[in-house]
Amino acid sequence: MERGVSGALVVRGLEVLRGERAVLRGVDLNVAPGEICALMGVSGAGKSTVLRAIAALQPFSAGHIAVDGVTLHPGPLPPESRLRGLRSRVGMVFQAHALFEHLTALENVTLAPVHALRWPRARAEARAFELLDALGVAGRGAAYPRQLSGGEAQRVAIARALAPDPMVLLMDEPTSALDPARRGALGETLRGLAAQGRGLLVATHDIDFARAHADRVAVLADGVLVEQGDARAVLERPEHPATRALLHGPEEELAGRTV
Repeated sequence: MERGVSGALVVRGLEVLRGERAVLRGVDLNVAPGEICALMGVSGAGKSTVLRAIAALQPFSAGHIAVDGVTLHPGPLPPESRLRGLRSRVGMVFQAHALFEHLTALENVTLAPVHALRWPRARAEARAFELLDALGVAGRGAAYPRQLSGGEAQRVAIARALAPDPMVLLMDEPTSALDPARRGALGETLRGLAAQGRGLLVATHDIDFARAHADRVAVLADGVLVEQGDARAVLERPEHPATRALLHGPEEELAGRTV
């Protein structure tokens, strides 16, 4: 890992192998500061793998990834001691939140700053209280995940990802367990985060959410980025069969996979 290309997020030629099978095949992707990019595709297209590679949770076999000037290269994952620069630049919100059940909301948010970034506990707690307050869950700091509603747990997970003040925020299927009202509230939250200059990459199959809140859409099919552009243009006038399959359901999905 080294200092490299500047900008929020730059992915070039990303390839991931699982055994002999290529999960990602030469993915190129940019996310600019202040932009929300929806990474879309059917289940199994490779969306989560892209996020995990960017967050250095998944090794990759070719290409490179640059997050706010810090570059990851192919090969085994670096030890955590060499990932401190990346951990301060990229945050990830996992599907189903993935909060630690034995820790309170406050402890979940302070975990990485204290143990990975070596912040003093007082600094980490001050940052956590600030984030929980900004996200509307200041009163839930002492609650355990099982005591939180779905929307509260998601906001705590966002606070945890934001604790190191990253330039890039990754989210994996953030609307999967939300009702329409909470989807709208999430969209407003993400727009506020983008307005602060962060780049957001959101893996989702939620077409309505992407249409309403994303600036740009990138569509993955079988590990290849087949179409990307302005969100409304791509979702209203798709050019690739895989994008049309995503929009119109399983009858066209099979056709999209045969091209």
